[in-house]
Amino acid sequence: MKLGRILAGRKIGLVYGGGNVGLMGLVADSVLEHGGEVIGVIPRFLVHKEVAHQHLKDLRIVESMHQRKALMADLSDGFIALPGGFGTLEEFCEVVTWTQLQLHPKACGLLNVEGFYDPLLRFLDHAVKEQFLKPSNRKLVRCSDAPEELVDQILNIPVASEDKWISRDPR
Repeated sequence: MKLGRILAGRKIGLVYGGGNVGLMGLVADSVLEHGGEVIGVIPRFLVHKEVAHQHLKDLRIVESMHQRKALMADLSDGFIALPGGFGTLEEFCEVVTWTQLQLHPKACGLLNVEGFYDPLLRFLDHAVKEQFLKPSNRKLVRCSDAPEELVDQILNIPVASEDKWISRDPR
């Protein structure tokens, strides 16, 4: 998988949910195959359901999904979401919200494989148009269909969130 090769080639470690299945399992395999570092974080109750990755030197088993997300966020310097379902969307929205709230200064990006995230991007643009999201905060979500370009965006474009993101002033 190209993303795994890029991460390993740039000496960027992967922190992910610790499973041996799905797209992230494939990315983890690719990072390992290319000599990179991988840390998996998985809650105990998902070890068997998600088939915990057996070839990780660093698989951290936690007690809850909350602990999983907090530890992954602490260990990570930035975030890339691949196509996925509810869990992917929830985790990505949470880390973007944390960036918006300045709880961390970490870049967040979507790997938009075959336009998978186009509807979400249109929704975010609609939220800006309807004034539920500031244009500056919309820019917190980086996006590309090319893994190398997205990694460059994550590494090279500074995160700029606003100090004042809520105002009583209707303007």
